[in-house]
This record gives sequence, structure tokens and C-alpha cells, in this order.
Amino acid sequence: MPFEALIDADMVAYSIRVPAPDVVFVKGLLEASEGLAAVFAVKGGDLVLAAPRSQDAELRQFIAELRIELNLEVEPNVE
Repeated sequence: MPFEALIDADMVAYSIRVPAPDVVFVKGLLEASEGLAAVFAVKGGDLVLAAPRSQDAELRQFIAELRIELNLEVEPNVE
């Protein structure tokens, strides 16, 4: 099942690209963030982070911190 089928109007999703070796690092950070978002691996370091709209601000903050830490590329919402 494609991840797009799991994302509905009550969710936000962001496409990010991290170096492939950092995928496990990002997944670990999300797990430590008490379920902030689900992570879907598209290929290599291309990921989609999805969360309920109620957690959009927290997810944006998480991504902003990753952007600094990993020199992250972020694409607009996937909706």
C-alpha cells in the first residue's frame, strides 16, 4: 500500500531528503519524540514525515532543527 493512501485531510506531510546513512538517525529521533510523526522511506534518503494537523507546529520545529543539524532539503507539504 502506498503511503499516500494513509495520509488524509487531517494530516500534514513533508518530504525531506537526508543523506542515506542518516535515515536511521532521523527515525531514531522521531521514535524518541514520542510518536511525533510517522516516517515513510521513499528511496535512499528521501523520506516523508506525516503527523496529525494538531502536531504541525511541533513537526515543523523538528524539521527546522534537522535542517540545521543535517543540512536538510525540505519540500512543500505533500497533501
